[in-house]
Amino acid sequence: MAASISPQRVATLVGDFDRSPAYAGLAESLRLLIGDGRIALGTRLPSERELTATLSVSRTTVTRAYAALREVGYAEARVGAGTFTRVPSGRTRALDRALLPRPGDADAIDLSCAATSAPAGVGTAFAAAATELPAYLSGPGYFVAGVPELQQAIAATYDERGLPTEPDQILVTPGALSAASIVAQAFTGPGDRALVESPCYPNAVAAIRHSGARIVPSPVDPDGWDLDATRAVLRQTSPKLAYLIPDFQNPTGHLMTDDQRVTLARHLAGTRTIAVIDEAHEALALEGQEMPLPFAHHSPGAITIGSSSKTFWGGLRLGWLRAPHEHVERLINARLGLDLGSPVLEQLVLSRLLADRATIVSAHRVQLRTQRDALVDALRRELPSWTFHVPTGGLALWCQLPRAAGTDLAVEAERHGVIVAPGPVFAAEGGLDRFVRIPWTRPVDELEEAARRLAVAWDIVISDAGSEPGSRRGRVMVA
Repeated sequence: MAASISPQRVATLVGDFDRSPAYAGLAESLRLLIGDGRIALGTRLPSERELTATLSVSRTTVTRAYAALREVGYAEARVGAGTFTRVPSGRTRALDRALLPRPGDADAIDLSCAATSAPAGVGTAFAAAATELPAYLSGPGYFVAGVPELQQAIAATYDERGLPTEPDQILVTPGALSAASIVAQAFTGPGDRALVESPCYPNAVAAIRHSGARIVPSPVDPDGWDLDATRAVLRQTSPKLAYLIPDFQNPTGHLMTDDQRVTLARHLAGTRTIAVIDEAHEALALEGQEMPLPFAHHSPGAITIGSSSKTFWGGLRLGWLRAPHEHVERLINARLGLDLGSPVLEQLVLSRLLADRATIVSAHRVQLRTQRDALVDALRRELPSWTFHVPTGGLALWCQLPRAAGTDLAVEAERHGVIVAPGPVFAAEGGLDRFVRIPWTRPVDELEEAARRLAVAWDIVISDAGSEPGSRRGRVMVA
C-alpha cells in the first residue's frame, strides 16, 4: 500500500506560499518539499478536491499546480489511483563516500566522515588491556553476549542515567551498525515494514533493508520532529520496528525533549511497534546541559543501540544492545547467524575507557565544542546564504542550501579538495538535495580552509559553470 499525505499536512508544509500566481507558488513549494524529502517519494498527494478545500484556493489552481509538477518530473499521475510524488533522477540520486580512497583523496579535506581521531586516554587503555589479556587466553575467547566485565560496565552507565539495567540485558557487538543488523534480523523479515527517520544515518537504513524489511520513511523537518506526522505514518503502515535517533539526530543534530519522548512512546505503543533507539551521539552534549532521560525509560520495550565509535574511537569497532529481558535470547539467536562475539582485547579496552569516561569524554567535548564553533563561524563568514541550526551536541551541521544542488556541490567540492556528503545520501527514499552535512570533526585550520573551498565550489555551482552533475559517483558512506 502506497503512503499518502493528508491535505492538512500539505497545508502546514507549504505554509504561506507565493500566490502570484497561486498555481506556480503552490507547485514550487511542493517541488521543494518533494526534493527535500519532507514529502517522501511515492506518496499519494491529496486529491484536487481535498486540497482545494483545505488551501481555500480554486480547483484550477491545484489542477495547474499538479500539472506543473508532472511537467518537471516531480509527480506522476496513475490512472484510477491519483497523483504520486517522484523526482526526475529517481530514488538513487546521491553521491556517496568510498570505502577505499581514490587517487588524490589523501590531499583532500574529508568531511564525509563524522568521526574523530582518538582522544587522549585511548592508547593508555590499550596498553593496560594488553596486560589483562593473558587471563583470557586459556579459554576459547568466544563471548557471545560480551565479556562480563564490559557488560557490567555498560549496564552501570544506564543505571547512572536513570534507566536500571542488569548486565545480562547487554549484548556487545562489533559496532552499532552490527547491532542494528542483529535487531533487524531478529524482528523483521521479507515484507515487514520498518519505520526510519528521513534524513537518517544511511548505513543503518541499509542494514535494516538487508533483513528484507520494507522501509517506511518518517520526515524529520529542519526544525525538528513532527510527531503528529509520525503518528499518521505509524497508523497507516503499522511497522514492526521504528529506528530512531532522539539524541543529536544524525544528520540534523536535533535533540528530542522528554515530553516529545513520552508522546512518541505512546504513538509507538498504539501500533505495537518496537522502538530501536540509536544513542551513538548521546554522550556528546557540548553545552554541559542535562540530557533527557533515555528513551527506554518512557518505552520499556525499546531496544537501545550504543556505540564506542563517536564517544571514544571508531577503531575500537564496538557497540552494544540494551534490551528487555524478554528479547535477549531472540537477539542472541539472531546474532549467531552473523558472528560469534566481539574481540576480547577491544572489550577490555572499552571497559577501561568506561571506567575513566568522565575525564576522557569531558576533554573530548571541549575539543569538539571548539571545532563546532570554528566551523559555524567559518560557514557564516564564507557562505552567508546557507542556513543551519547549531546543535548543542553531536558531530555535524545539517546545512540547507538556497537551492537543490547538494549533489552538484559535492561533485564540485571534490574538484576543490573537499569531500562532503550531500543530502540525498541521508534520504530514506530520495530527495533532500537542498542539504549537505558538514561534520566538525577535523582540526580548526582544516575546517576553516574547507569552508573557503566550499565557498569557491558553491559560487561555481550557482553560476552553472560546474562539472556535469553525477560525473563522479560510486562512493559508499562510512560514518
